[in-house]
Amino acid sequence: MLRFAVVGNPVSHSKSPLIHSLFARQVGIELQYTREQVSGDRFDDFVQTFFATGGSGLNITVPFKEQAYRLTAVHSERAGQARAVNTLYQDQQQRLCGDNTDGIGLVRDLTVNHRIPIGNRRLLIMGAGGAVRGALGSLAGQAPESITVINRTVEKARVLADEFSALTAIQALSFEDPLDGPFDLVINGTSSGLHGDLPPLSPIAIGPATCCYDMMYGNEPTAFLKWTAQQGAASNLDGLGMLVEQAAESFQLWLQVRPETGSVIQQVRTSLG
Repeated sequence: MLRFAVVGNPVSHSKSPLIHSLFARQVGIELQYTREQVSGDRFDDFVQTFFATGGSGLNITVPFKEQAYRLTAVHSERAGQARAVNTLYQDQQQRLCGDNTDGIGLVRDLTVNHRIPIGNRRLLIMGAGGAVRGALGSLAGQAPESITVINRTVEKARVLADEFSALTAIQALSFEDPLDGPFDLVINGTSSGLHGDLPPLSPIAIGPATCCYDMMYGNEPTAFLKWTAQQGAASNLDGLGMLVEQAAESFQLWLQVRPETGSVIQQVRTSLG
């Protein structure tokens, strides 16, 4: 049987086994997909052993995406841009290959599932960590009018702006800087939602036509989405669709078949209660 896993720390909350089992059922493939929690000093050995013993593919989650990137012998352009990997597999030469499907998952959720355009729109992205790094390349590829990255530590935002400057012009700000709002699309890529906290975003960023998106998700709206709804945003969307869409991209990389995602998003939403 084909064997897959998601590796992280922690990883017990991951919906990836459910998502990939639903994909497999769709296309008539039998597979085993498990959660694997490992410590940082065991990650490299775990990956090497997994593939040496016949494993077919791995998804990588926090905090190992950058470590996984350094392990790869071959990586995609989007993984190279992000310097982070969330999908591992071996090619016909048994080389370890890495890709990053987070950005395309976000773009597909916005543009296909929610019909939110990105091209020629003004984007504000909060955060400068791995989640934002993984998404910037794909967002820039949609030719937005502008991208502003805002972060508590402006230096980190400037690093991202410099690294992705070949793709598009990116403005770097701190939360204390004045904003030229409102924006068309505001994306929360910070980890504030893990603790029920709000990023200190000025309400000026939100207008009656603004779409607000939180990469986090749960069984109720995140604190950020509750706040943006109070500000009168046009739509307030969580990251569950992004999770399923990035998983579908991984599934296609491994098995060369693209699963249908709409019904899976609904089933995973139901599983959240």
